[in-house]
Amino acid sequence: MKFINAALFALAASTTSVAAFAPAAFGVRAPVSTFDFELEAKKSIEDLSDAELKGKKVLIRCDVNVPLDGKTITDDTRIRSSIPTIEYLKGKGAIVSVCSHLGRPKDGPEDKFSLGPCAERMGELLGQEVTLVGDCIGDDVKSAVDSAKEGDVLMLENTRFYKEETKNDPGFVEKLAAPFDLYVNDAFGTAHRAHASTEGVTKYLSPSVGGFLLAKELEYLDGAVTNGKKPMAAIVGGSKVSSKITVLEALLDKCDKVIIGGGMVFTFLKAKGLGVGTSLVEDDFIDTAKAVIAKAEKLGKELILPVDIIVADKFDADAETQVVAVDAIPDGWMGLDNGPESTKAQKEALADCQTVIMNGPMGVFEMEKFNKGTFGIVDILADLSKDKGAITIIGGGDSVAATEQSGRAGDMSHISTGGGASLELLEGKVLPGVAALDEK
Repeated sequence: MKFINAALFALAASTTSVAAFAPAAFGVRAPVSTFDFELEAKKSIEDLSDAELKGKKVLIRCDVNVPLDGKTITDDTRIRSSIPTIEYLKGKGAIVSVCSHLGRPKDGPEDKFSLGPCAERMGELLGQEVTLVGDCIGDDVKSAVDSAKEGDVLMLENTRFYKEETKNDPGFVEKLAAPFDLYVNDAFGTAHRAHASTEGVTKYLSPSVGGFLLAKELEYLDGAVTNGKKPMAAIVGGSKVSSKITVLEALLDKCDKVIIGGGMVFTFLKAKGLGVGTSLVEDDFIDTAKAVIAKAEKLGKELILPVDIIVADKFDADAETQVVAVDAIPDGWMGLDNGPESTKAQKEALADCQTVIMNGPMGVFEMEKFNKGTFGIVDILADLSKDKGAITIIGGGDSVAATEQSGRAGDMSHISTGGGASLELLEGKVLPGVAALDEK
C-alpha cells in the first residue's frame, strides 16, 4: 500500500444542501495555505502475518455513518464498503470489533444515533450475527470481547456518545484501546480527524495498520490523478468559492480543464462584471474569483463557466423558471441550475478527456426543476467511462447522491466514500488517521 503524494491529488466532495444555493448570510472561511508533503508508505492488513491476526482481538475503525430514516438505513454504501476488510480479518481467525460514529450526538447517548441498525445490516451482509455491544468502553466491552470466538464480529456503540472521542482525550483513548491487541483504520471519511478512535488509539495498540478501503481510496485517487492520462479535467460544484479556493488552485495546477458549477458560479459571474439578480454571491470573494480567472489565463488552462442558467423567481420546487444567457439574468431572479447549452458545452469540452474528477453538483438537483444540469454532466461522465474508457471519479457527499439517483453509478470508474478527508488531502493537509499508522 503506497500512499505517495496523495495530499496533492485526491479530490473530495464537500457536503452541499439545497439551502446552499439560496441567498443567505454565511460565514467566510479564510483561504488555507498549502504545502507539499510526501506521505510515507504505511502498513496494511496484508503486511501482517497470519500469526499476527489469528486469535487476536482487533479494533477496526470503520465509517458506518449512514443516512437513516428513523431506524431504516436509506443508503448502506459505507457499510458495504467496510465488508472486504472485515471478511479478510475473519478469514484469518481474528476477533473483530467494529467502532464508528453516527451523526452528531449532543450530550451523551441518543437512541436515534444508536448503531443498532448498522450492526443488523452488517450482519446481513456478512451472513452472520454482528453483536451490538451497548457501550464502546468499560467492563461490558471487555467481557464481550473476551468471550468472543475467532471469526466473531462485534460492533461497539457510537463512539461519539462520549464527548471525549472528538477531544481525543487520553483517558478515554486508553479505555477504548484496553481490550484489544491491534488496530485497523478503514475509515477514510474520518481519517482527517484526530479523534480517539481514528488517531489516539494508535498510541496504545501495535500494530496499527490500514484496511482495504483506506488503501483503495488513497491509492486509487492518487494513481488516477498522479499518473492519469491526459487531457485531465475537474468539475467543481458547490455553493461557496470560500470553501473551494484551495481546491481550485490545486486543480488549475494539475488539470487541463476545470468546469465550475453550482452556487459558486455567481461569484465568478459577478467578478466578470455581470448581473446575477438575487443569486447566491460571496462579495468578499469576488477578488479571489478574479485571481482564479487570471491564473487560468496565465497557465493556459480552460476555466469553463456556464453559458446559460435556469433562473427562478424564488427558492422553491414550484417556482416559476426560465432559461437565460449568463449575461441576461433578470433582477429579482436567482440562478439554481445550468441551462441546456451549458451542458452541451461541457460535453464538448470533456469529449477528449481521459481522466475526469467530479466534486459537487451543478444545481439544486434535489428539486426536479433544477436537476438537469447535474444529471446531464453525470451522464456525460458515465458515457465517457463506459464508451471511451476514461477514468471517472465521483467524490463523496452530494456528488455520489446525484450519481446514484441518476442510475449511472455503475458506469463510473470510482465512487469515493470520502468527504472532508479528501478535501483536506488536496489542500495539502496531513490526515492524522493515516499519519498515525505504522510505517512499512
